Amino acid sequence: MATNVYERERTLTREITNRVESGLPGVEVLAVELVGSDRFCVYIDHAQGVDHALCARVTDQLRDYLREYAVDVSSPGIDRPLRRPEHFQSVVGRRVALKTSEGIQGRKNFRGALRDAGERSVRVAVDGSDIDIPYEAIVRANLISESR
Repeated sequence: MATNVYERERTLTREITNRVESGLPGVEVLAVELVGSDRFCVYIDHAQGVDHALCARVTDQLRDYLREYAVDVSSPGIDRPLRRPEHFQSVVGRRVALKTSEGIQGRKNFRGALRDAGERSVRVAVDGSDIDIPYEAIVRANLISESR
């Protein structure tokens, strides 16, 4: 995927988060991922859980986007998306998978235990060493389910 795809995701995430979280109190937009040039998926969470009715209400909030995109709304699942510092802070000590927009220590993909989640970056244990990854470099991140 090109960098402009990630920039478009970030723009969509800001727009959709504002619309959904102000229109449906208690709903948290975890991530928006472009699945193709004309489709995106919105991952949501709610303290009482995510069911089909809630997904339908979120889709209704996003009706304007249906002219341009097919819209999927989903619960986070076991491989929960991580995008904001508070998402990372809530899973310190667990395994994560990260993809960055630029190479860090010669690579763009990282899998390992999340050691720390600070204000500007995360620290991940990868292949026996800790690597600091700035939030602004992260384009995808997910919790790795413990069953893997």
